[in-house]
Amino acid sequence: MVQYLEGILKVGNLVLAVVAGFIALSLMKATKKRKDLKPWIYLIWALVFFAVQMVLGALRAFHIYESSFLTHVNPAIILIFLIVALILQIHQGVKK
Repeated sequence: MVQYLEGILKVGNLVLAVVAGFIALSLMKATKKRKDLKPWIYLIWALVFFAVQMVLGALRAFHIYESSFLTHVNPAIILIFLIVALILQIHQGVKK
């Protein structure tokens, strides 16, 4: 029972990630026009990998698929994108 509740919550997170993805896609147009929004591109990629993380988490909760990719590789990729975006944002703040 607890696994199904966990799976349903992960599916809810996935829906929220998809909504945030649509918002991020609308920001892609703005990032091409303004160079100060360049770090957002890396945040968008982190969001894509977060959505993958949510899908894999829901599959694990329903005992459909389990992988070490879920707990190690994918979160590391998300963290790398977030760190790169943060460094770029800090670098832009120092320039101004």
